[in-house]
Amino acid sequence: MHRLIERDTELEQYQSALKPVINGAPPKNLFSYGQTGVGKTLSLRMVVERLIEDQQNIDGVDVQVIELNCKSLNSSYQVAANLINQFRPATEQIKPTGYPSGMIYNMLFDELEALDATHCLIVLDEIDAIGNDDDILYKLPRANDNENVEDTLVGVIGISNDFTFRDNLSARVKDSLADEEIHFPPYDANELGNILKQRAGEAFHDTSAQRLDDGSYELQSDILAGDVIPLCAAFAAQDSGSARQALKRLYKAGDLARDKESDVITEAHVRQADEIVERDKVRDELTRLPTQSKLTLYSLLLLEREDETPSKRNRIYERYVMAAKRIDADVRTDRTIHDRLSQLTLKGFLDVDEQNKGPKGGSYYEYEFSIRADLAQEVLQEDERLAELFATDETSTTLDSF
Repeated sequence: MHRLIERDTELEQYQSALKPVINGAPPKNLFSYGQTGVGKTLSLRMVVERLIEDQQNIDGVDVQVIELNCKSLNSSYQVAANLINQFRPATEQIKPTGYPSGMIYNMLFDELEALDATHCLIVLDEIDAIGNDDDILYKLPRANDNENVEDTLVGVIGISNDFTFRDNLSARVKDSLADEEIHFPPYDANELGNILKQRAGEAFHDTSAQRLDDGSYELQSDILAGDVIPLCAAFAAQDSGSARQALKRLYKAGDLARDKESDVITEAHVRQADEIVERDKVRDELTRLPTQSKLTLYSLLLLEREDETPSKRNRIYERYVMAAKRIDADVRTDRTIHDRLSQLTLKGFLDVDEQNKGPKGGSYYEYEFSIRADLAQEVLQEDERLAELFATDETSTTLDSF
């Protein structure tokens, strides 16, 4: 595992929060939040590894850690069912559907009670995927207090990429889960530059990185032009403050230089890499959208093809209703699609402009794509459920003219 730098404060917060476990006391329940690529999960894994090592020398303490990524799960029920399977051998796995909710939780509590361990830390990564269905975040942290589990001390660590998820948790969940909260802010350009120097010393030939007394890194390289690291860091800092995105730009610049048989990675390679990484990032985010959001984008695609954008919400909704009926999807209300349009705007896929036509014309919003329409169509066509929308003569024309 790579040495984690620029996260000393957050590592200390994790260590402090988990300290009661080593003393045999009930673990604190934690909520860690911050956007993707800022070190939340890696920091926790490093502290947990140290915890597992330390317990070897302490009598009467036996800690088991269960980690579940909730990215593809959308309910507390699914989280509980998948946790049960984490405890069970392959021959005793349960199906993720078909049980009463109360039975699922009782099965989970039975697994926790049966553990040959004093403590069980349950790490729920990307827990924001469950949305408003946060029952699991109430029941697990209170499993000992409610005497659902008596012989194993249970602690829950929720990790979220979504700041708003924390704010939208129900009051009872906030009271149960957030014994400690750890916020991971985005990295700034200087921090990203330091991380890139460390990794570049490991990734590139004729490149070495020396750690200085102040914790920063000094880079010596025959193949990295002097402006490469600062530029990669600046692009990522402006975009998201994500170390993952900064590293993608650096490694992609290296790939481009190798493909062009260049002896040196230059600013030009970084700028080209930035364009590629941004396109891939948008594609990934589009792919992960739920069906209703994709139908909303498809509706705007139709209007774009008709040269009818920017377009008002009611016109988008008309196209949405037709598309949803065509693939036998649930037809949501106009208000719901308005919320979808707002979310797509916040994600940077759409631009919105408020129009005010005075007392007679009224005020309304108009939407259009802020990304390339052909990229949106490309992703939507790859969705199995929406593919049939593009199979008819009406929608099969490509958007090359956009």
